[in-house]
Amino acid sequence: MQLYKKTVFANLVVIFSLILSACGGGSKAETSNANTNANSAPSIVDTTTTAAILRDVPTYFEATGNLASDAQTDVAPTVGGKITQVNFDIGSYVNKGDVLIRLDDRDARIRLEQAEAQYEQAKSQLNQAQANVDQAIANLRQAQIRLGVKDGEIFDINKFSQVKSVTAQLELAEKELARATRLLETGDISRSIYDQRKSQRDALLGQLDEARSNAAVAVRAINTAEAAVNTAKTGVGNARAALGTAQTNVDQAKKNLGDTVVYAPISGYISERNSDVGEFISPNVPNSKIATIVRTSVLRLRIDVPEQNVAQIAVGQGISMQTSAYPDRNFAGTVVRISPSINATSRILVVEAEVENSGGLLKPGQFATVRITQGKGKQAVMIPKTAVKAEGETTKVFVIKDGRATERTVKVGILENDLIEIQNGVQEGESVATSNVNVLYDGVAVRQ
Repeated sequence: MQLYKKTVFANLVVIFSLILSACGGGSKAETSNANTNANSAPSIVDTTTTAAILRDVPTYFEATGNLASDAQTDVAPTVGGKITQVNFDIGSYVNKGDVLIRLDDRDARIRLEQAEAQYEQAKSQLNQAQANVDQAIANLRQAQIRLGVKDGEIFDINKFSQVKSVTAQLELAEKELARATRLLETGDISRSIYDQRKSQRDALLGQLDEARSNAAVAVRAINTAEAAVNTAKTGVGNARAALGTAQTNVDQAKKNLGDTVVYAPISGYISERNSDVGEFISPNVPNSKIATIVRTSVLRLRIDVPEQNVAQIAVGQGISMQTSAYPDRNFAGTVVRISPSINATSRILVVEAEVENSGGLLKPGQFATVRITQGKGKQAVMIPKTAVKAEGETTKVFVIKDGRATERTVKVGILENDLIEIQNGVQEGESVATSNVNVLYDGVAVRQ
């Protein structure tokens, strides 16, 4: 047991000696490096300075968010065909109405020509049917003039001119025959004269029958003419219907021809291309899209707001955001939509803001750090952002006093244009270095 204790003690002594040696060696190396740095560091550094100022800045709380396009559409053809022309590629910017692709349109043009020929034929048939109506109406007018009637009038056969004339003559002949009968009885006229009067009366009776027959024929002519007019008008109706069908076929053929050209439905950037010249596409095939267009002039920023900050958010609030691609730049936006419910699992409220992106710097899918502005502002110490020196997660500034630089570790806040908020470490009115901050160090002499 004593031997074991002695052995353990001896091992501890050796380990302790090694630690002391390592520490001693490190100290010598550090001392050497420090001396080297001190010898190489400049004794006086030229710099510019500015005074820290107080400025009213908005208060905010921070959240995270993701950028998405304001509008995105998959473009697909409405008719099938072989692609003969492609006018875009990934990253291309297209305006609404630009031609994206063209399909082989030869079959569509042939069908259009056929439809137009059928239309012209139907139009000619309509003209002929209308001419038939005009002729039938002319025949009807002639028959009406013959009988002396107008449209809608009821014809009285006794008013037919021939009937009226013969009837008048017959009435006179009847009177003459009656007078001759009385004179024959008294012996004042001869039998031959009586027979002559009777023959005249009988001839007029035959003429009256003939006149009535002629009137009946004229009436039948009117009826026939009216039927012909109705038949002709029916023909016009059928011809117009045929012309309408032909016009529909022409319109459909024109649409099919127009559909061989696919236009951009919105303005934006092409994010996906799925078409090549010579490829056959069909709208009946799943996933037949030829391209995806995203609109990025205005982006949607989908913000995850923690439950504890829900009461601090409202439509119309201003926001500022930063991305890792542009860490020194703020992008402004406005809250436009708020989800009606909180996610029960993550306890997050989804809020949407719109961010102007006319320069195209921001891209859909980027992650963003968001600062949501509150209504009441505060006064903050502000200095130029060029005065801040970042070392990992630590930020520092150099306060210049009596010709020397004093290094201070600070906590930064909101960025407003070229000024950044200093939450602690610098007081209002103190001068800070704004140039050559990467070569400054604590205690170095400066020349302004």
